Amino acid sequence: MAEDTTTSLPVALVVDDEKEVADAYALRLRGICDVETVYNGPSALEVLSEKTVDLMLLDRHMPGMSGDEVLEELNNRDYDGRVVMVTAIDPGFDVLDMPFDDYLCKPVDREDIREVIGHQSTILGYKLLGEYFSAESKRQVITAEVDAERRADHDEYQRIATHARQLEQRARRLIDESPDLLAEFDAVDREGR
Repeated sequence: MAEDTTTSLPVALVVDDEKEVADAYALRLRGICDVETVYNGPSALEVLSEKTVDLMLLDRHMPGMSGDEVLEELNNRDYDGRVVMVTAIDPGFDVLDMPFDDYLCKPVDREDIREVIGHQSTILGYKLLGEYFSAESKRQVITAEVDAERRADHDEYQRIATHARQLEQRARRLIDESPDLLAEFDAVDREGR
């Protein structure tokens, strides 16, 4: 899956079989997310196979493939974004074992949905920032200690370098203060003496 570098906003996917509801949520997120909207579970999974999605608003009760089934498939695919269930189904104890990150009961007002997306963006951003720091510190130490020709021929080094760039791009679009954190990280001297 290719990293989307065309947006500076978090990428959100709204999944709800009620077109008017899904479109209303997308409208509420305008300006804080780059939003795509789909109206069934299989379409959501198709989008995820084509692009990186940071946040998903997912309805539980949909014909064909339910939100619970989509959630199970996301878990099987090791989806690395955040999932907010937005549904008219009142939660029961069954939600304790479900791998979602937040749960909103319909109807949801504009400010609540924007707040939840803001919180989930920040949480994901810091998680990715931690992964970036780990990958980038490895890349920097190898860059400092190994010549360019050997680095160019090393597949794992190239994979780590690409992964670090992708993590940095995602963290930058998810966390407002990421430039300061990244500058502080880059200020550390990792070269041998």
